[in-house]
Amino acid sequence: MQTKISNSSVLPKWLLLLISASCGLIVANLYYAQPLIGPISSSIGISADASGFIVTMTQIGYVLGLIFLVPLSDLLENRRLVITTLVLDVFGLLVASFSKNPSAFFAAAVLIGIGSVAAQILVPLTAHMAPEKQRGAVVGSVMSGLLLGIMLARPTASIVTSIFGWHMVFLISAVVMCILIFVLLKFLPKRMPIPKESYMGILKSLGQLFVHKPVLRRRALYQACLFGSFSLFWTVVPLWLAAHFHLSQKGIALFALAGVAGAIASPIAGKLADKGWTRRLTGIAFLTAAFAFALTHLFSSMKSVSLAIFCISAILLDMSVSGNLVLGQQAIYTLGDEIRGRVNGVFMAVFFAGGAVGSALGGWAYAQGSWKLASIIGMILPVIAFLYYLTEKK
Repeated sequence: MQTKISNSSVLPKWLLLLISASCGLIVANLYYAQPLIGPISSSIGISADASGFIVTMTQIGYVLGLIFLVPLSDLLENRRLVITTLVLDVFGLLVASFSKNPSAFFAAAVLIGIGSVAAQILVPLTAHMAPEKQRGAVVGSVMSGLLLGIMLARPTASIVTSIFGWHMVFLISAVVMCILIFVLLKFLPKRMPIPKESYMGILKSLGQLFVHKPVLRRRALYQACLFGSFSLFWTVVPLWLAAHFHLSQKGIALFALAGVAGAIASPIAGKLADKGWTRRLTGIAFLTAAFAFALTHLFSSMKSVSLAIFCISAILLDMSVSGNLVLGQQAIYTLGDEIRGRVNGVFMAVFFAGGAVGSALGGWAYAQGSWKLASIIGMILPVIAFLYYLTEKK
């Protein structure tokens, strides 16, 4: 079954659901390790100061893929590119599942990151297929699936680890990716772009796009700060939950489920963006993220109340990050069909570079000053973004 769709036709709901689910399953691979930092570190011998690199290496791989692979979607047939990238993902997951030392795991993490950029080839492909008036809502729906994958990855990894061990998390995901490859081969429409530049020309244009497209630059830096705080939170919180609240892996899984509620912000933000609310909601997102970190310091001496507050903070932080992500993508996708792939690549590369910095800072801050120091850094990042936002012209 091959579906041919142009951006003037209505996108079938079944295809939108398939792409949304695919993005969620693919991007989940970046986050399985987040709640498993403790078990992985103790199993393969990673120090406390370096534990944040368990997540950071995956994000570094993702940034590399965004820079060198995603721009190829403006040059090569998109479905074939998605499948090829997913094959790399499977290989990385298999290596991770059999890793017994830090070097092997870090190498696998980089491969997983590179392979997971398949999702960021699917997102602009969906935007291309959607009618212009519905583009914000369609991108919001896809990002909702993607963010659900991110948020469900943490509880899923914790539950599987509590039963079978952390190696099995990556092995199961490798099998799921193999199934997804065959499904996408059968149902994903082909899209052959009309190349106007060579690959090297496209790579050279990435920096020029960042410098000369103010909307792209702002939205990328906004999201980098927000995602840095998000990554810091979810890198450190599992360690804090185990040490301070004495939660098991199952308890951490239940906590992580709270963050899933934040995914509701994506489709709402997409619809409001179509109505011209982008700028107003952006400022709200920064203030909400900073407030989420400040909130965690209330009633810290009352553990049951404090744990409930941490759950609320997780929801607020996830809502701010997921909502602002859709606002950013809706804005950058107006820059032109012919550069959409590389624009998305630049946006996501800067965005995930912020996440990599946040994860590394989180591991270091927690080792040096526990949750107090980590939360202060997490709060500062969206405040910096808000100050930059105040310089934006209406």
